[in-house]
Amino acid sequence: MDHKTQVEQLRGALNEHNYQYYVLDAPTISDFEYDKMLRQLEELEAAHPELITPDSPTQRVGGKALDSFQQVTHRVPLQSLQDVFSPDELLDFDRRVRESADSPEYLLEPKVDGLSVALEYVDGVFVRGATRGDGQVGEDVTENLRTIKSIPMKLKDAPPSLIVRGEVYMPRKTFEKLNEERELRGEALLANPRNAAAGSMRQLDPKIAAARGLDMVVFNIQYTDREPFATDSAALDWLRELRFKVIDCRLFRDMEEIQSAILELGDQREKYPFDIDGAVVKVNSLTQRDGLGETAKFPRWAAAYKYPPEQKESVVEDIVVQVGRTGVLTPKAVVAPVRLAGTTVTNATLHNQDFIAEKDIRIGDTVIVQKAGEIIPEIVSVVKEKRPEGTEPYLLPTVCPVCGAAVVRDEDGAHIRCTGAECPAQLLRTLTHFASRDAMDIEGLGPAVVEGLVDAGLVKTPADLYRLDRDEVAKLERMGKKSADNLLAAIEKSKGNDLSKLLFAFGIRQVGQKAGKILAARFGSLDALARATEEELTAINDVGGITAKYLTEWFAAPQSQHLIAALKEAGVNMDSQAAPVGDKLAGLTFVLTGELSACSRKEAGDKLEALGAKVSGSVSKKTGCVVAGEAAGSKLRRAQELGVPVLDEEQFLILVGEREGDDHALLEMLKK
Repeated sequence: MDHKTQVEQLRGALNEHNYQYYVLDAPTISDFEYDKMLRQLEELEAAHPELITPDSPTQRVGGKALDSFQQVTHRVPLQSLQDVFSPDELLDFDRRVRESADSPEYLLEPKVDGLSVALEYVDGVFVRGATRGDGQVGEDVTENLRTIKSIPMKLKDAPPSLIVRGEVYMPRKTFEKLNEERELRGEALLANPRNAAAGSMRQLDPKIAAARGLDMVVFNIQYTDREPFATDSAALDWLRELRFKVIDCRLFRDMEEIQSAILELGDQREKYPFDIDGAVVKVNSLTQRDGLGETAKFPRWAAAYKYPPEQKESVVEDIVVQVGRTGVLTPKAVVAPVRLAGTTVTNATLHNQDFIAEKDIRIGDTVIVQKAGEIIPEIVSVVKEKRPEGTEPYLLPTVCPVCGAAVVRDEDGAHIRCTGAECPAQLLRTLTHFASRDAMDIEGLGPAVVEGLVDAGLVKTPADLYRLDRDEVAKLERMGKKSADNLLAAIEKSKGNDLSKLLFAFGIRQVGQKAGKILAARFGSLDALARATEEELTAINDVGGITAKYLTEWFAAPQSQHLIAALKEAGVNMDSQAAPVGDKLAGLTFVLTGELSACSRKEAGDKLEALGAKVSGSVSKKTGCVVAGEAAGSKLRRAQELGVPVLDEEQFLILVGEREGDDHALLEMLKK
């Protein structure tokens, strides 16, 4: 069999398996078998690049990153729909339709809460995809759409030209997993699946979009040069035959039946993998649609019924506190079971202490619970007239309910956070951060491996990483002996890291990479830093009072002391490998300008910082000194205007101890 035939057969088989898995949700082979076939195709295409085609499954992984998105003018505008919010408004819509259309038949479908896009095919090949934008002009997101595996790259028996419209969404389970991973990495959480889908589509690097696990359903033909259909339902059936994932829809003639079906759809919304924010009612006949026409904003033949937030009374039976992976204490109300939006609700989020205090929510209160577009129910208000006697305002605990460590409130927000260095609730987040590149830089110890180690009970604190057994690690899923050897070698290598990396790895609040380097160089060892007082810490440039407080509290905590002792026992380096930092120039800010002959400006800045100075890029009244080399420009003039002391290169070298001279006199001049 020649290479071209092999490639075509593999490509056809993989496209078929994509359709079975991503469109029909009925896979016929295992992930392992699929990955093996894909690897074989990648190897063949790498050896014979002339055989690569745009519709190949290998082209879905994400191409080259873009500098910006190009604008696309839609051949047929992507209109929005008129919203209706009540049964009466829906009846008004029906009345208006019947004034122009005889015995209309309607299609009812869920309104997907995602990002509307148009897909364009030429001779059956996907050539371009664009966002809705303002309906007339959108953005070209072709490369990102290629990464969505339910979108066919090539159609069989398709007309020369076809444009379809659909909704890109992030499946709810994918969204939850993505947020879990972002929480482990200490990244900001995404607000909801719709925002996540929209943000993913607007990533300039398609590889990021490919990793987001997006999906899409198609709900309309925008344009085609084939023979027109009589009804929308027939057009959707044809799109299914072309192997698109098409929105579920039902046919009705009676508006009362539609109203009942809309309520039923609302009750069943959680059966869908995507969020829905309403139901779409559309005239099925395309001829009747033409007769009804459109306004400047909306088609007259369709309406979007928006679900009102459903609210019911319940009773707060208890308030429990959960500790998240980042240490945040989140209160949750346990409420008497109540039916909302098709599910039985027994819990409602209380967000934080400020939310509880603002609404004055107490155990025993009768409350109004709401479940609108969001998945998690929340308390809207308290029915104060039904409050039992003897209730007390609720306050979050002052210690972590999981590990007993002290809790602190964020200086810049409403979160209350556990400070425990070995808190079990934060273990995944703690280990992931500890092993990250800017911290201990343990190659191969990503979130998935961390989760495997924790689930197997092999690691309970960061120190346990240095006591791992090779055979136990090798038993983990997708590890094996070679991977275990590589991981243990990377862990062993991390023992020799500089103290600055260990300080960052501890995850002490407000101690980032820069602060870690400054503190390590200034104190030289972890023991010396642990003995430092708040006054000694705040005397250092870039260490403020709040950071000093967090540092002293962290070192004083029993869990921190236990972790440090265990890491010492494991042989982890606790000393700084940087040159000791002096405090000769502490409190002075320097600006460097012009060309220096003895060293670069960066090297000069390092010399100043090594003596406790701060180096800035701009001159102001607070600048302590400007060092001016050859061809100094506007910064020198600005310093002269403000009366800021100026040193030439020779004086600078005397000041930092690299030339003989009276450095004391120079220092006295600068500190006047």
